[in-house]
Amino acid sequence: MSLEDERISDLRATAHPLRLQMLSLLTGAELSAAEVARELDVSQANASYHLRLLHDAGLLVIASEENVRGGLAKRYRHVWDAPRSAGAAPAADGDAQHYVRVLADAIPARFADRRPGAPDGTHLTDADLWVEPEVWSRVVSLVGEASALLHASAQPPRTEGTVRANLSVAAFELLPESRGTR
Repeated sequence: MSLEDERISDLRATAHPLRLQMLSLLTGAELSAAEVARELDVSQANASYHLRLLHDAGLLVIASEENVRGGLAKRYRHVWDAPRSAGAAPAADGDAQHYVRVLADAIPARFADRRPGAPDGTHLTDADLWVEPEVWSRVVSLVGEASALLHASAQPPRTEGTVRANLSVAAFELLPESRGTR
């Protein structure tokens, strides 16, 4: 098996609920496997396994290493805006479908954890509409801008003066002949 065959796509690497949580957690903080395990209430072995998969897929970098009780503890972080390596496998349609399912399954659990009565409230949208290409282009740009702002502003968990927030978006152009929800 070649190195290219061994590399998994970004989408396939992230198509697991725990790995999605890890990427979010490591966007605003540099943490070791032990710290990730404590934060997400999983075993250290489980956290290490998933962190290695994300690192091997090029989604995490080793931010630092330190000696801990005779071993070497790696601290990982997610560089959300880093360009993907040229050797990364392209996402297959099956990988994208699996990612969408994992994302869709995560939304109800996250919604159940929402803070009722938050000052800015909750915004829910579902839109299967026909719009001018310029409008669609602007929407995609605004969604990208919102995502970038949120990621760039991420802080370590429970940092004083922060709120825990969720943004889950799936924006894509539909085939003109599709009939929508079936």
